[in-house]
Amino acid sequence: MTSRLSVTTRKRVELADITAEVQREAANSGISSGTCIVYVPHTTAGITINENADPDVPVDLARVLDTLAAEDFPYRHTIEGPDDMPAHVKTSLTDSSLTIPIRDGRLCLGIWQGIFLWEHRRHGGRRRVIVTLNGEA
Repeated sequence: MTSRLSVTTRKRVELADITAEVQREAANSGISSGTCIVYVPHTTAGITINENADPDVPVDLARVLDTLAAEDFPYRHTIEGPDDMPAHVKTSLTDSSLTIPIRDGRLCLGIWQGIFLWEHRRHGGRRRVIVTLNGEA
C-alpha cells in the first residue's frame, strides 16, 4: 500500500513533525507486522527521525547543519540561489528515506522519537512525502 502526504513548510530549517500522519497511514493499512518506508522525492528537503520532545533540538540541529553546509562556501552550483547548494548538502546528510518497523499495527518508534520532514530551502514550500507499507494483517 502506498499513499502520499502533502506537507507545506513555511521557512528554512523547519522540521515538520509528520509522525501522527505516518502513524495514521500505518494504522489504517490493516498491517499488523511489517515495514513502513517514508520517502521524500525532493533534493532540497530531507527526512529524519529525531527527538520530538525538546524544541531546542531542532534549533541546535539546524545550527550544526548551517555550519557544515554554509551558504558562503564557494560552491560551483549557484544558478538556483545561495540557499540551493547548501540544501542539497543538507539533504545528503539527513537522507531522503527511512524504514521503520511496524508491530501490532504501530510504528516501532522510541518514546522520544518523531519523524520529521526537514525543509532546507529558505522559502519553504509544498513538499510530498510517499509512505509505503508492507506486511501482514
